[in-house]
Amino acid sequence: MKIESYKIVGWDNFETGILLDENADWILIKSVPENYQVDGYKFLNKNHIESRFEAENSDLTRKVLELKGIEIIKPNILKLTDTIEILQSIEEKYGCFEFQDDVEDELFYGVLGDFNKESFSIDFIKSDGTIDYEFDEVFEVNEVRTITFDSDYFNSIRLLYNYFKEHKK
Repeated sequence: MKIESYKIVGWDNFETGILLDENADWILIKSVPENYQVDGYKFLNKNHIESRFEAENSDLTRKVLELKGIEIIKPNILKLTDTIEILQSIEEKYGCFEFQDDVEDELFYGVLGDFNKESFSIDFIKSDGTIDYEFDEVFEVNEVRTITFDSDYFNSIRLLYNYFKEHKK
């Protein structure tokens, strides 16, 4: 079990996680946002990683996870491909996706709208699980830093969104 920290260009905080897979463009980790806490999966765009290194206290974290009996399983539903395919794959499995661009403090939840190789739009999902029909931002594909799924907060948003989607009036 390899626990690494990643410095994202322009961000103050590190992303830390258990390395699961990687290719030339993306790294897939099981996120470890705090010592001894495991919460969701995260794709990290290698084009925006300034540095990567063994996480601080990784031996102790590894031991605690072992003592807790936490199994780290690589999700078999996803392949490391391009940004749009990753978003589509997560949306197909969970009903929506979460990503971050160059602004560290902003999370975007949504479903894909129009897209091409360079840009995409989303139907933005608010924190109450409803769609914000006023949201009209277009995102650059190459600006996506992280794509997250199956975290506690992500699952809360997706459950609300999927509930309201199924119970429309």
